[in-house]
Amino acid sequence: MPKQDFLVEIGTEELPPKALKTLSEAFSNGIRKGLEEAGIAFVGLESFAAPRRLAVRVRDLAASQPDKAVERRGPAVKAAFDEAGNPTRALTGFAKSQGVAPDQLDTLETDKGAWLVYRSVEQGKATTDLLPGLVEQSLAALPIPKRMRWGAHKTEFVRPVHWVIMLMGNKVIDDPIMGLTPGNKTRGHRFHCPKSLIIATPCDYETVLRKEGWVLAHFDKRRAKIRDGVEHIAKQQGGGHAVIDADLLDEVTALNEWPVPLLGRFEERFLDVPPEALISSMKEHQKYFHVVDDQDRMLPLFITVANLESKDPAQVVSGNEKVIRPRLADAAFFYETDRKTRLEDRLDQLKPIVFQEKLGSVYDKSVRVAALAKRIADAIGSDPALAERAAMLAKTDLVTEMVLEFTDLQGIMGQYYATHDGEHIDVAKSLNEQYMPRFAGDDLPGTLTGCALAIADRLDSLVGLFGIKQPPSGTRDPFALRRASLGVLRIIVERQLPLDLQTCCEWAAANFDGLTAKDPATEVVDYMLERFRAHYEDKGISAEVFLAVHARRPTRPLDFDQRVRAVEAFRQLPEAEALAAANKRVSNILTKQGGDQIGESVNPELIREEAEQILAGQVGEQSQKVLPLFEKGDYARALSSLASLREPVDRFFDEVMVMADDEAVRQNRLALLNQLRNLFLQVADISLLQGAG
Repeated sequence: MPKQDFLVEIGTEELPPKALKTLSEAFSNGIRKGLEEAGIAFVGLESFAAPRRLAVRVRDLAASQPDKAVERRGPAVKAAFDEAGNPTRALTGFAKSQGVAPDQLDTLETDKGAWLVYRSVEQGKATTDLLPGLVEQSLAALPIPKRMRWGAHKTEFVRPVHWVIMLMGNKVIDDPIMGLTPGNKTRGHRFHCPKSLIIATPCDYETVLRKEGWVLAHFDKRRAKIRDGVEHIAKQQGGGHAVIDADLLDEVTALNEWPVPLLGRFEERFLDVPPEALISSMKEHQKYFHVVDDQDRMLPLFITVANLESKDPAQVVSGNEKVIRPRLADAAFFYETDRKTRLEDRLDQLKPIVFQEKLGSVYDKSVRVAALAKRIADAIGSDPALAERAAMLAKTDLVTEMVLEFTDLQGIMGQYYATHDGEHIDVAKSLNEQYMPRFAGDDLPGTLTGCALAIADRLDSLVGLFGIKQPPSGTRDPFALRRASLGVLRIIVERQLPLDLQTCCEWAAANFDGLTAKDPATEVVDYMLERFRAHYEDKGISAEVFLAVHARRPTRPLDFDQRVRAVEAFRQLPEAEALAAANKRVSNILTKQGGDQIGESVNPELIREEAEQILAGQVGEQSQKVLPLFEKGDYARALSSLASLREPVDRFFDEVMVMADDEAVRQNRLALLNQLRNLFLQVADISLLQGAG
């Protein structure tokens, strides 16, 4: 079967830079999925993405689908012929529906009898007939939040489409795509090559665009060229180092077809402004990379990436310097102006700002968080007065000129301004740390004051919103309560804080008036503990381990985590599977016999069987060993010790009849099993460890 390369290119107006990489990946994945589902063989697939194009090239694509054997079952042989051996209506009807005579059908023998079947070979469709549909299907499935129309077209896409290429080998597939007839012509760089270029075959695509069109079509290669160029320029500045943010690099790559990095400068006086403000100005508005020295101190330099090869690069640099200067001057002005007013003097400005209609203003929230942070700080051995002070100042930087202009600097500027005001160093640091962790894997607060504030701020939001019956639902989570929950859990576990969620949430609830939910604290605790599931799945710990611990509902996150790790270690032991099964059996027996009504008091005089005596002795010994370990939270050693019960438990169930006729003996044996189960329940319900080991 002959194979050829295939190329599809969608030429557009400039695509949204932050979405380009995602669109490209989705387009190529859609093409791949379509080919695989259609059963069309190919060797490899490459994606291309630039500001004005999305393209996919498929290597060694088969000319057609493979032929497919078809077997359609008709009536049973018994029903296919009458007593005289003549075809019945069931047989003739089936044969007619397949376009054959009855005698052209085959017989299929099965364990349920013989059946008549029609067998044939369905010829695979030509790949060129299928590709237009696959391309349209892939384009329709792209993750485009809002599609647009242009001109008089009814076609919708993320940006107006101006040309389409569809080539199989050197042949154009001219079935309409996006309302256009495909051809073999692309377009080069908007300024360097404002004309059409012929792509003779798919393998010529990159070369023609690069050599004739001034376009580097491959996203990753263009990205690497930008990174190398930026790093090279920075090193030439006395050993400087360019700080290259991955998201910014992707965005710059998506903005440029022919990237040319250039070095610009700004006045050193701007270095008196906090570097985060300068970086925000350059990064968010101008897409510049900043440069630091070997001490990570910011240098008065920036690197921009031009989308053309200028005959006079100095003019391009000068233009960029003129653009950035007023932005940096604004940042310097905001910084100077903001420092004239102390943070504590801004508290009244928070009163008109609504946090949530039913939960009051940002000022009201600050008062609640201050009361809660004070109690949390006391519980974790921090200074309650510092936590209270930090919480009252926590949101004051939201009304500063700098944060109003650069919202991503909230907390960061609070720390600078608090330091300038002479606040305690922990108070200043915590104004930034209150937002940590900002995202998965982010740093945690470094001070205990910061931990208390970060936890209190999140719990106030959680309890308040659950309290007015506005928890997250589906994908709707406007206050980011899922992220807030994970943040609290991470801080408590990783900073090893001895906090009980139930207690903390009850403290938070006490600060509100008018909550309508019956018990918001318990609702929030249940919600937060459930968030642990995804947390542990990300760490490779099975859902069964989480469920075993969750069944006991420990409300101290650090304790919860210690139990999970202990159960995960226990699960790897060779005895785990048998003990989990035994616990399941014990649980079922106890539940049927009254559950909670069964005591733990075992009468030695009623122990009759040797296996029963051995188990009772082992359970007693283990109780003495592991109860002190449970008290210390050393669950791993406790479970490791309990693993030794496997053999006596197995022997007990092999040799002892639990449900003895003698009522006293039966109750005694149930009490022994209850003792056994309750030992394990000190950690988790290991009966839920299905398939342990």
